[in-house]
Amino acid sequence: MKITILTDNQNSWFIPYGYILSRQITAIGHDVKYVHRKEDLDSGDICFLLSCERLVDEQGLKLHRHNIVVHASDLPRGKGFAPMQWQVLEGMSEIVLTLFEAALGTDAGPYYLKSCLHFDGTELYDELREKLAGRIIEMCREYVRQSETLKATPQTGSETIYRRRTTKDDELDVNKTLAAQFNHLRISDNEHHPVYFRINGHKYILKIYHALPNSPCHREVQS
Repeated sequence: MKITILTDNQNSWFIPYGYILSRQITAIGHDVKYVHRKEDLDSGDICFLLSCERLVDEQGLKLHRHNIVVHASDLPRGKGFAPMQWQVLEGMSEIVLTLFEAALGTDAGPYYLKSCLHFDGTELYDELREKLAGRIIEMCREYVRQSETLKATPQTGSETIYRRRTTKDDELDVNKTLAAQFNHLRISDNEHHPVYFRINGHKYILKIYHALPNSPCHREVQS
């Protein structure tokens, strides 16, 4: 089959994983092209729209027999933006990923596969994304293997929508404990969207990392 992968932000965190997916699908005998602009889409059999920031219009969707999106929620619940971050912030340790056919509406097409992803509660942002990307790759490969036999199932149930996160959402509450806000810390992007707090008229930024086993900060201070 002729397969295209589109990630329309050339700075997207997903791009290294997109190339992994491209190589893996190529290795099983398919013609794969990975592009980063919707203007570079050619006609083909399957187009995976992964970590895309803009909707593909009707003309673009007609270029492939199937246009496939993987969304990190149990659709139709959790449509919209940053579903993994919102759900971790809500305290969820398991999220459902939905692989579905793209439609003109937001996250509105029928689905082919759903898969549950478990978090143990210790993962920080990069680890959360790594687990998410690994499952996306698995689901896309599964779809390629079964694309001729999988049946599309209409979305049913109540729809919920997550809004786009803003800088204001990265602010910690100085009146709450770190334990109460640990999930907030877990979803913070240290480089691009670190959490912060305000106190005494000043803004302070916090970054969070795992302490390495042999690092001084990992060892308890001896008196």
